Amino acid sequence: MPADVLGQLSEAGVSVWLDDISRDRLRTGNLQELIDTLHVVGVTSNPTIFDHALSTGDAYDGQLADLKARGVTVEEASRAITTYDIRWAGDVLRPVYDATGGLDGRVSLEVDPRLAKDSAKTAAEARTLWWMVDRPNTYIKIPATVEGLEAITQCLSEGISVNVTLIFSLQRYGAVIDAFMAGLEQAAAAGRDISKIASVASFFVSRMDTEVDRRLDKLGSPEAEALRGKAAIANARLAYELFEQRFADQRWQELRAKGARIQRPLWASTSTKDPALPDTSYVVDLVVADTVNTMPEGTIRAVADHGELRGDTVHGTYDQSRRIFADLEQLGVPYDDVVRVLEEEGVSKFAASWSELLDTIKTKMGL
Repeated sequence: MPADVLGQLSEAGVSVWLDDISRDRLRTGNLQELIDTLHVVGVTSNPTIFDHALSTGDAYDGQLADLKARGVTVEEASRAITTYDIRWAGDVLRPVYDATGGLDGRVSLEVDPRLAKDSAKTAAEARTLWWMVDRPNTYIKIPATVEGLEAITQCLSEGISVNVTLIFSLQRYGAVIDAFMAGLEQAAAAGRDISKIASVASFFVSRMDTEVDRRLDKLGSPEAEALRGKAAIANARLAYELFEQRFADQRWQELRAKGARIQRPLWASTSTKDPALPDTSYVVDLVVADTVNTMPEGTIRAVADHGELRGDTVHGTYDQSRRIFADLEQLGVPYDDVVRVLEEEGVSKFAASWSELLDTIKTKMGL
């Protein structure tokens, strides 16, 4: 019998989530098949994924016709379409949610990323989506912009579970942890049962290599070549070090005593973009307990087919990871500038995808 690599990954404490959703996956039973056969225990979505789903096939045609007949706006149609899929996926994943005590079995829906620089609008949209989906195993995705931090705290304080997305820098990740703990503290002070509130922190992986390697290629030196493909894994490993430090401090211990759930790091953007890298790199090199790895189906199947696990690949790497960034700094590739560009591009790309999603809906509705 071939090794059950995804099963081993799950046993190592890495939850396997699918980074994709579509109505075809839901109505054909494909999502259930991935749960049954490939250890998938969660689903994430984003505007790009929904735009692709609507652009292919006829799965949404009936609902789109009804929305047009009712005269709803394109914006409202987008909410109706996306929350429909998220509710359905949440129901498919509900047995996993129940079996894991709410740890997994989660499905994520993103707030309109065009609101990423407005705390009040982001929180208002998050409340609306939470109410519309109305499933306890939902995460509302809020980007980790400076403005998003306030919305994250506000939503958590109201009992809304949050997937904090678009995290690139260690400094911002520290601020995300602060926002998470502040939200739980406020929820507890208001008398809420904080054991019912959950969160993950989505640390984007592959985009770090894309940006750093682009800069290294411009340098063209042997020293630059030697550092290609190393920054993303190093960054994620140092994020885990920060996770360990912050969730061992007194502030967290007090929240934990009140029933709080830990905010797990989630490795996002884990399909490799560089053909020179193995297609399983951002999975097998980030194996450590209390994490989530959300992957497109192709990466999940690649790991199942030829992924080679080597046990815990994070602990014992922190000093080496710091050296990588020190070496990059010496070559003129400064960390702070890289992560600034990545956040700006990340928000911009998702905002553009949202606009494309609205254009697709408008076209499909014949407006």
